[in-house]
Amino acid sequence: MSEDRAVTTPANDEAPATMGTLVVAVLLYTAARLVLVVAIAAVIFYVAKAVSVDVPLVVAAVFGVLIALPLGMVLFKSLRLRVNDQIARVDAERSARRDDIASRLRGDE
Repeated sequence: MSEDRAVTTPANDEAPATMGTLVVAVLLYTAARLVLVVAIAAVIFYVAKAVSVDVPLVVAAVFGVLIALPLGMVLFKSLRLRVNDQIARVDAERSARRDDIASRLRGDE
């Protein structure tokens, strides 16, 4: 049954998941989320300036974070799913290696 699931996984065509590919996926997702926070905070800050309202940068940043939390989940869904896929694949490979070592230690080769 797990073989059927592995065949239907769309990421099967990609290179094998390693800790390096996982780190790259997490960094890409994190950078995208941070850029979104900065962009929203800048929009709040400069739109407020344009209408002659003084909004402190810290307040704009806090609102940027609050707005970017749900918006980032929607906008960067593909990046989030890639991170989740990489985590699952790295975890599966780690489990397979651990099971292989355990079977070798038991002498089940």
